[in-house]
Amino acid sequence: MTKFTLNSFVLVTLLLGINLLGFSASPVLRHEISMPAPHTHYFQVKTTVDLSQAHWNKPYVDFKMAAWTPGSYLIREFARNVESLSTVKNGTLIPVDKINKNTWRVYLGKGQKQVTISYDIYAFELSVRTSFLDDTHGYINPASVLLYVNELAQQAQSVYINPHKSFLRISTALKQTAVHTYEAKNLDELIDSPIEIGNHQVFEFKVGNIPHQIAFYGLAKVDTTKFIADVKKMCEEAARVIGQHPCDHYLFIIHNLLKGSGGLEHLYSTTCQVARAAYETENGYHGIIGLLSHEYFHLWNVKRIRPKALGPFDYENENYTHNLWLSEGMTSYYGALILQRSGQTTTDAYLKSVANEITTVENTPGNKVESAASASWDAWIKYYRPNENSRNSTISYYSKGAVLGTVLNLWIIKQSNGKANLDDVFRYLYQNYYLKQQRGFTDAELENAFSSVAGTSAKTIFQQLVYGTEKPDYANLLQEVGYEWTDANQGKSTTYLGFTVMAGKIATVLKGSTAYDYGLNVGDEVLKVNLDTFESVDKTLKDKNVGDTILFTVRRDGLERTLAIPVGKSNLAAYKISSMTNLTESQKALRMKWLGKIN
Repeated sequence: MTKFTLNSFVLVTLLLGINLLGFSASPVLRHEISMPAPHTHYFQVKTTVDLSQAHWNKPYVDFKMAAWTPGSYLIREFARNVESLSTVKNGTLIPVDKINKNTWRVYLGKGQKQVTISYDIYAFELSVRTSFLDDTHGYINPASVLLYVNELAQQAQSVYINPHKSFLRISTALKQTAVHTYEAKNLDELIDSPIEIGNHQVFEFKVGNIPHQIAFYGLAKVDTTKFIADVKKMCEEAARVIGQHPCDHYLFIIHNLLKGSGGLEHLYSTTCQVARAAYETENGYHGIIGLLSHEYFHLWNVKRIRPKALGPFDYENENYTHNLWLSEGMTSYYGALILQRSGQTTTDAYLKSVANEITTVENTPGNKVESAASASWDAWIKYYRPNENSRNSTISYYSKGAVLGTVLNLWIIKQSNGKANLDDVFRYLYQNYYLKQQRGFTDAELENAFSSVAGTSAKTIFQQLVYGTEKPDYANLLQEVGYEWTDANQGKSTTYLGFTVMAGKIATVLKGSTAYDYGLNVGDEVLKVNLDTFESVDKTLKDKNVGDTILFTVRRDGLERTLAIPVGKSNLAAYKISSMTNLTESQKALRMKWLGKIN
């Protein structure tokens, strides 16, 4: 990819000086996307394959739809939204054979030079992982809209966008070759380049000499001057981690909606969906900048620094890796750390968030059951499909990975006597695998990177904390950088039952609690407590002591039953990180290495 696209081809060439020389005159695959009636939520797509350029030697062409999209590890079956797929033979429109859930086979005539298929795709799921079209805008995640041909995955592909007459602007990180026409060097680049179509605002700034844009869809009360300055400051700090920017342009697509739903990283861009009202509160605004920080750091971690399984992709099947704790969890770690380093978060607020993250992980029963590596491997069947028992049996590779970011950073600093930190691991991976070998790393190579940077073997700590479920020695690690590690709940005798209620029914029952051990079930409708009407768990525990017995009358499967549940003692922690007084020079230096500044 060369330069960044703006809202019209003329503006792009004038303002950014795009050089059109060297672009493919006629890519092997050409896609045309129209939206004549956006209120119906259908994109109309036509895909053409130039068989003469492809040197095709099969009697048919198989067109496929991706089953998932990179960055979101769940089989989503995008083919379910394809309708009316057909091709033209001898001037006649004919249906195409569908040979499996996501593959359409077109048989070729003798001497046929090209094949074109047309179809409609329903797009009315507004998330960063899917595509959406209505009368206000269109959003295209190419994995869920465009068909591809496996044998031509490394060939250049073009996309022509025919916007509805009411849509005046197109934003994408794909390079522009003509009016409304964009090109990708291969399938991976195409699928990793979302497209926003509509009447959104566009904000511009530079990080170094690299042009950045924000495609800003939806209404929001925001000081745009401050917002752009804050995003720029975050981007500049993020780039310092590796010390080298991987691309020559970048695009933020931001959807301002009633409710936010997170973000998804891409090769030269990201899509983030945020609550439009969040800009109006300090916490909400900080949360938006934090989301953008997370997604922006993915430019390096995942998009370039990646496990071998995460590219080139198999778009039809699961792509398994043990290392989402690093790819996603440590991106969360850096998303927060970057804002602390840039001064956009105070050190005290940052330390509080670190302590809260650790508290959440250590208070989750599944943390003692599932390792970070296992959580990563099973993301395809567990993370995006939680059930009532998930907290008892699983741990989020986001949260656990963020905690491991804290712990392994402290471990490296301690082992190297302050000569290195976690930044150096990412620089090592970036240089040795992305730049030098243009590939991802293996599990063994990842562990070796930590060993090389720390100056001692990481095998034991990986076995304990990455592949195992041991609890890190937080206190000793934090002491090295001059912080005390305490549990605000230690010594307290807090009453506890271990279940939560939503709309009158039990929503969760945590392993190790008396509710779990004595038979309350998720889905039980709580009717009475000691023959009185049930109001809430807190009111039930008021004036109760550890060891008291409570009679719960519940309705289960339409039948009433009564269970005697002893009141237990809470084993939940509430961790805090606080600075020691009279720091040694060593602690000051190591703290600087950990946080990037002294506070």
